[in-house]
Amino acid sequence: MENLQQLVLKLRSLVLFRGLLEDPAIQRFITLAETAEQGDPQKCVEAYSDFCAQLFKFKVNFSDYILNAVLESENLYALKKGRGEKLEPQLERCLKNELSVLQELSEVSAAQAKRLVPYDGFLPDWETAKHDFSAVYKDRMAHIGTCGYGPFAKYHFFTVADGKLVPVKYPDETRLSQLSGYEYERGCVVKNTLALLEGKPAANALLYGDSGTGKSSTVKAVVNEFADRGLRLVEIDKKQLRAIPALVGSLGKNPLKFILFIDDLSFTRDDDDFGALKAILEGSVSARTKNLAVYATSNRRHLVRETFSDREGDEVHANDTVQQLTSLSDRFGLTITFSRPNREQYLSIVDHLAELYGVGMEREELHRQAEIYALERGGRSPRVAKQFLEQVQSIGV
Repeated sequence: MENLQQLVLKLRSLVLFRGLLEDPAIQRFITLAETAEQGDPQKCVEAYSDFCAQLFKFKVNFSDYILNAVLESENLYALKKGRGEKLEPQLERCLKNELSVLQELSEVSAAQAKRLVPYDGFLPDWETAKHDFSAVYKDRMAHIGTCGYGPFAKYHFFTVADGKLVPVKYPDETRLSQLSGYEYERGCVVKNTLALLEGKPAANALLYGDSGTGKSSTVKAVVNEFADRGLRLVEIDKKQLRAIPALVGSLGKNPLKFILFIDDLSFTRDDDDFGALKAILEGSVSARTKNLAVYATSNRRHLVRETFSDREGDEVHANDTVQQLTSLSDRFGLTITFSRPNREQYLSIVDHLAELYGVGMEREELHRQAEIYALERGGRSPRVAKQFLEQVQSIGV
């Protein structure tokens, strides 16, 4: 009992990893240790079971759980290391001590804890394993530019809510190998993204074209493809464009690389957000922060919904205004066009997806039905091809 009480005191002395004291499983472990000191059988059993219930939500191995929490911790040491700042000797000593404490915590076995619980009935066991926390953490810091820290170590996709980044727990898992057609267009996106990852000048990119041609899927697939090389995606809504400068400020010193993704972008003439995006693009976000680029998709080449009345308005320099509106897309350094596929391209996509989905329908019949399906849905596109194959797959053909 004395050993666990001493361990709890050590945990309460954490500084760099102090945020881990708010971890649900660690909180319940501390409660278990403190309850065991009181010796109340009912409270001890409840505390033990409560801890196990929380731990088992994520892992059965307590050592793995603690190590994972350590590696995902967003602490001062990781922040400074990621920014390339000087690490004071005090921080190094603090890190060494705290990793030792957390390793000690991770090695507490169920058998040790059960000895403190005055109860002869069944209590579940958890697993433990031997990990060298100091060596593993040192290796993670050496690869912080690709592994990241804090939530960036666990998640690859983020959205923005109330000005803060929110991890996407269940993101689109599309990979480049699952996409068919548009090899040249995707190649342009991949090449630009690789430049970003390699620290070379990367352009802000506009993916323009018909709906259903795979613009958004391309961006997300590229992120999935290069996540292990340090690429992350932050998706922002058009109404959040004014939040970009703050995002750039917070992400600018992060060792990872980021794509700020704006999907289905378009404006009206009087849209207040128009100026915000214009300022961002004219300021060349990727030039100011080498770890970030803006990728946007749109069904409109010039991004602005323009009417004849806009052209015939009563403004003295109406033509200048229209030109300003329609030239917004020119401020993207890279514009890639995704056009609707012709029949041959469409059927090639159908063939690729049929193989991917394991559809064994005779090729001529597959093509015939795919064409009918496209006709019923207003035209050919990769999205239509995917929907068709999903329908065929669902009926087990």
